[in-house]
Amino acid sequence: MIVISAGSLQDLAECQAIYAHHVLVGTGSFEETPPTLEQMTERFEKVCAAGWSWLVARDGSELVGFGYFQQFHQRSAYRFTAEDSVYVRDNVRGQGVGKAIVAQLLIDAQAAGFRQMIAVIGDSENIGSVGVHASLGFQKVGQLRKVGYKFERWLDVVYMQRALDEAAGDDHPA
Repeated sequence: MIVISAGSLQDLAECQAIYAHHVLVGTGSFEETPPTLEQMTERFEKVCAAGWSWLVARDGSELVGFGYFQQFHQRSAYRFTAEDSVYVRDNVRGQGVGKAIVAQLLIDAQAAGFRQMIAVIGDSENIGSVGVHASLGFQKVGQLRKVGYKFERWLDVVYMQRALDEAAGDDHPA
């Protein structure tokens, strides 16, 4: 049974270890050097200070994944558009952990006043992440070709998007 909850400072060492694995062996992140625990703490504190969500997934007492959302870009016109990030332990990929995290991020982002969620997926061959997002209603809206270079090869980036509140229409967001 996977339980999704708000992350805490005590979770960050495990989050950092999960993310470091993705940085060192995967192409879902275009970072090439894993951030330190101190850098992960800064990221966590930035997300939380802004009122955004940093979530962790647990299977019993074991942390098996984490995810968060933040504003898509810093410029003020993007203030209603969020971007999600999600990472799961390699040995639980394909078991619904990432989907459960993203599903809760969608709820949290809408509650925080966001109107759109963007997924920026590293590596167009990352069919797991593309599939998770598609299963939750995201549509592919673009692909940047050969914009990242990691592990001696060029990588694409896939952009996917989902409206968070279809009923809101195109009116002023307030």
